[in-house]
Amino acid sequence: MGSARVCFVDELVERVDCHDRVLGVVTRRQAVREGWLHRIATTVCRDGRGRILVHRRADHQSRFPGHYEVMAGGAVNVGESYEQAAARELAEELGIRCLPRLLFTVINRSGWSPHWLGVHEAVIPDAVVPDPDEIAWHDWLTESELHSALSRWRFTPDSQEVFNRYLAFRTARS
Repeated sequence: MGSARVCFVDELVERVDCHDRVLGVVTRRQAVREGWLHRIATTVCRDGRGRILVHRRADHQSRFPGHYEVMAGGAVNVGESYEQAAARELAEELGIRCLPRLLFTVINRSGWSPHWLGVHEAVIPDAVVPDPDEIAWHDWLTESELHSALSRWRFTPDSQEVFNRYLAFRTARS
């Protein structure tokens, strides 16, 4: 368990500017400590019926243990695109192999440190195989159920904002 945390804090990421242009390579720990922008890729997962996958982070996680999330994701590694990172994270966290579709990017200042957030969407099968080191619980919720949960459960700081942006993006597209 301790080595997983070491991997997290020592992973290499690209430090980027306010226009999402690469400035250099740093450790994620350094980016967080210094408040430097770097990239995170997340995916809102829907099933064939339109329900949204919600999960609770494992209690031993170093960031937001036991908090619920609307998105699955993580840091974009050096040389990866947002889409590649999102696909890798889905495979690692949920056992799903697919190429999520990038919807938008936005600077996110909630959470541990500021970062560019690439928000994706993917329609995935109902049957996911979450990594128990990452995810303690998961379920599929309708949008109505999720709105209710967002006001009652303890979600990560960016879940509400990103979910609202996601819904606005979907509404604007239709």
